Amino acid sequence: MQRRRFIQHSGLAGVLAAGSAPTIVHAQANLRWRLASSFPKSLDTIFGAAELFAKKVGEMSGGKFQISVHPAGELLPPFGVVDGVQAATVEMAHTVPYYYFGKDETFAIGAAIPFGLNSRQMSAWTFHGNGLKLMREFYAKYNIINFPGGNTGVQMGGWYRKEIKSMADMKGLKMRIGGFAGRVIERMGAVSQNIPGGEVYQALEKGTIDAAEWIGPYDDEKFGFYKVAPFYYYPGWWEGGPQIDFFVNTQAYAKLPAEYKGMIESASALAHIDMQSRYDAKNPAALKALVKAGVKVLPFPKPVLDEAFKQSMQLYDELSAKNPNWKKVYADYAAFRREQNLWFRFAEASFDRYLQSIKL
Repeated sequence: MQRRRFIQHSGLAGVLAAGSAPTIVHAQANLRWRLASSFPKSLDTIFGAAELFAKKVGEMSGGKFQISVHPAGELLPPFGVVDGVQAATVEMAHTVPYYYFGKDETFAIGAAIPFGLNSRQMSAWTFHGNGLKLMREFYAKYNIINFPGGNTGVQMGGWYRKEIKSMADMKGLKMRIGGFAGRVIERMGAVSQNIPGGEVYQALEKGTIDAAEWIGPYDDEKFGFYKVAPFYYYPGWWEGGPQIDFFVNTQAYAKLPAEYKGMIESASALAHIDMQSRYDAKNPAALKALVKAGVKVLPFPKPVLDEAFKQSMQLYDELSAKNPNWKKVYADYAAFRREQNLWFRFAEASFDRYLQSIKL
C-alpha cells in the first residue's frame, strides 16, 4: 500500500504503466566541425589541449559531434585563425588572443598584458568577475564567441645570446616577443619581432634576432633554444597568466542544439584546467635538465623590471585615452587586479615565500 502511494505521488505510475522511461537527451544529428590551431603538433601541452577538447566533445555526444583538430599551417596560417573563424572558413580556432592586438589592442587583455593578472586571477576575473562578459561583448564585433581553453601560468622571460645586466643591454636588442608586449620593449629601446614558434630557433642561430621568448622550460627545451642562446631570464613580466581561448564562429554556435553548446562549455573548461596542470607537472624536470645542459638561469635586474612597469602603465593610459574598447575593458581589469593583489599578498604570496625559503 505504501509503495502504491509513493508511485502515485512521485508521478511514476503512468510511466510504469506504459512500460517505458522518459527520454532525457534528445537524439541529435551527426555534426562535424573543423578547429584550426595556432600551434604545431609538437606542443603536446597547448596543441594537446585542443585535442583533449575535441575528444571530450566526441565522447559526450556519443560520437555524433566530431571536431577535427588541425595544426598551424594545415588549414590556416598560425596568425590567420581569427580571420578564418570570423569568415566561417572554419567553425572554430584555438589561439592566444594577444596575437591579434594589431586589429585592436583589447584582444591582448583576453590573454595577457605586461604586469597583468596571474593565471588564477585571470580565471577568477573571467568566470566570476566581468571578464567573460566584457570580452564576449568585444569579440562579438568580430563574429566570435570565446571559451577559455588553457593557461600556461607565469612564463619565463626568454632566451638571450648575451647577458642583460642593465637597461643599456636592452638598447637595440632584437627580440622575438609575442603580441602586445613588443610595444613595451620597443619603448625600452629594443626591437620586437613577432615570429611563429617554428621559425624562432633558426632566427636565433643565424643572429637575425638576439633574444626570444616562448613559454617555459618544458616547451622551450623541445625547441632547443639553449643551444644558441644560453642565458635564460625570469620572470616573463609580460605574461603573468596568459589565457588561450577557443574562438567559435557566432552563427555556427547559434545553430547548435543546447546539448552541444553545453558540451563545448564543459569540454573547454576541462581543457582549461588540464593545460596548466600539465605545465606545472612538467616544468620542474625540464628546468633541471636545462641547468644540467649548462643553461644560465638568471633574474631580470630590478631596474629593467622597473622600467618595463613604468612603460607599461604609461602605454595603458595612452590607450585608454584613444581606444574606447580598451578603456572599457581595462578599467574593470585593472580594478580587479588591484583587489586580487591585495588578497594574494596575505595568503598565497606569503605561503609561497615561506616554502621557497626553506629546504624541502
